[in-house]
Amino acid sequence: MTIFVFFKRTIMLKEERQQTILNEVELHNRVLLTDIAETLDVSIDTIRRDVKELDTERKLRKVHGGAISLGFTTNSARNTNIYAIDEKIKIAQKASTLLKDGGVIFIDGGTTCLELARMIPENLEITCFTLSLPVAMELTAKPNVTVIFIGGQISKESQISIGANAIHNLSEIKVDYSFIGTGYVDSTYGMTEFDWDIVQLKKAVIKAAKKTVLLCISEKLNSQHRYKTCDINAINTMITELPPENKLLNSFRNHDIRIL
Repeated sequence: MTIFVFFKRTIMLKEERQQTILNEVELHNRVLLTDIAETLDVSIDTIRRDVKELDTERKLRKVHGGAISLGFTTNSARNTNIYAIDEKIKIAQKASTLLKDGGVIFIDGGTTCLELARMIPENLEITCFTLSLPVAMELTAKPNVTVIFIGGQISKESQISIGANAIHNLSEIKVDYSFIGTGYVDSTYGMTEFDWDIVQLKKAVIKAAKKTVLLCISEKLNSQHRYKTCDINAINTMITELPPENKLLNSFRNHDIRIL
């Protein structure tokens, strides 16, 4: 008697694969094709075809070597493509309680920081530095906010100033608070990114601030990437959409940082 044994190989369907790509792009704003290919254990050509198809369907934007979210690139009054918008608004509301009349602050680029810019009260007199074109444009509508744009080479993808000039300009200021985002954060490995140039910018921002406030949705907790921005103790306050006592924040409570 002949016995046939069939082995079922688990293969991710294209729809599942593309949804995973979209989830990663929405969470981190930008991803590399090589990272996604490694995560999904498929060829980079397969991921490249998926990204091209998603770009054609206007679900993300294809860029050299990767993809970025539409919410990260579109500058509009209220972009409906922003991922986890309710969570980001909640974070911005918490962050806005730190703002005081006469203060000098820095607001980073990214969708959560843009929500903070929108939250600044019309009657608040404050000076705000930023590298972000969308943040700067949002702040120009605030009559009592003095907006100082830190110049440099403009990244067409993220719409922020980058490069040596931007880093030099940051070295010549000192702000009360810097409100920054991150691609990845972990209580042990600190803040990390996959882009070396962005890491250098964030290091300069942290150095330019008396206190640094990290704005971060909880989905990014306990994640890490290639290049380190700083240890977790380099930030003074971390704000998520979660209540401060949430158990997901337990590992961060072991460090000398304030959690809101």
